[in-house]
Amino acid sequence: MRPSYLSQGDKGPSGFHVLRICIPLGATAGLFLGFLLFFWIQRRKKRRRRRNDWPMIEIRQYQFDELEKATEYFSEERLIGSGAFGNVYKGYFDEEKRTLAIKIAHADSYESFEEFHNEIDLLSRVEHKNLVNLVGYCADAGQRALVYEYVSHGSLLEYIVGKERKPLTWQQRVNIAIGSAKGIAHLHEEVKPSIIHRDIKPSNILINEGFEAKVSDFGLARKGPEDDASHVSTQPKGTPGYLDPAYFSTLRLSPSSDVYSFGVILLQLVSACPALDHMRNRSQYHIIDWAKPSVEKGRVEDIVDPSLLLEACDMKVMLKIAQLGLRCTTWEPNERPTMRQVVRELEESLRHAMRKLDDGEHELESISIEGVTLQRFYVGSFDISTSLGSITSTCLDISSVSSVNNGEKFN
Repeated sequence: MRPSYLSQGDKGPSGFHVLRICIPLGATAGLFLGFLLFFWIQRRKKRRRRRNDWPMIEIRQYQFDELEKATEYFSEERLIGSGAFGNVYKGYFDEEKRTLAIKIAHADSYESFEEFHNEIDLLSRVEHKNLVNLVGYCADAGQRALVYEYVSHGSLLEYIVGKERKPLTWQQRVNIAIGSAKGIAHLHEEVKPSIIHRDIKPSNILINEGFEAKVSDFGLARKGPEDDASHVSTQPKGTPGYLDPAYFSTLRLSPSSDVYSFGVILLQLVSACPALDHMRNRSQYHIIDWAKPSVEKGRVEDIVDPSLLLEACDMKVMLKIAQLGLRCTTWEPNERPTMRQVVRELEESLRHAMRKLDDGEHELESISIEGVTLQRFYVGSFDISTSLGSITSTCLDISSVSSVNNGEKFN
């Protein structure tokens, strides 16, 4: 009798053929899956190793009584700044023989100690000449504080709104733009994992004694997308006027959000105007909407800081900075330049201007206005509009006009 598995014609041989085909296929599939698993594990290890191997800066842990002594018990005279996350004091440390800035966090600044520790961990991996470096921290007596290097010449905000500061020259403005752009580019491209600042604004760009820019205040900073990811999903945080509207509407955070904020600052460096101004027409409430018509026509003189009209100024460079500011603030994040590209364009504009100046081929533009004197000072909440021939400059906090002809002065 034939075995049952060989009955019914050729079904027996077909069964063997199936087994002979399936076994190799199964083995191949198993090897393939094993290879994928091995590759995934190695990639995870490599990413973890890359993250852990990123050099950490040695920082010191301070006791709270040390900070009290350094700041004269946080006296009003030592208070140099205040923000949503805390107060900043100037402190002198006798033993270290140096002056440092101490940010004392508000009680609700951090949801947990882990969040505070994460910020320290983030900042301890960052060191660049255009970033305010973290020196130490304090987690003592129920207080949480960060200790930074002290930057002596205040913030960019103090210069662009006037107050008691001397107006910046056009070259100083370009150098400040380049320096701060380099600092942000370092966070985006040279730190692993990348860091997105999320609060780029004039008050967070400090100026040292050499008029070099240093980006500060990393209270809202967070890790950027890793590997091939284009963004991280998170609740929007930032400052009105500088907050990327695409990030706000989609909850998708990427380095381009910092680019948007920096574009607003570029327009402010040119015009010395606030990001938001309720004294402007509603359609021009934001500086982008106010500046865009003039910049697109190539008429940067319509928006330029009036103080620049009183001295030799390269208007072509100012126009290029304003045009770059508009490109940085375009609605579509993918159409914005990277911070590295911003640095290159700013440096090339400055090199070109200085080369022409050195070769005697280029005359810097200045405008003489007969019978009108411009003065720069802080005017609080007043709006001032000055019409100077073909030049119209409407801006808050930057100028007053004195009419010499009739002896009247308007402040």
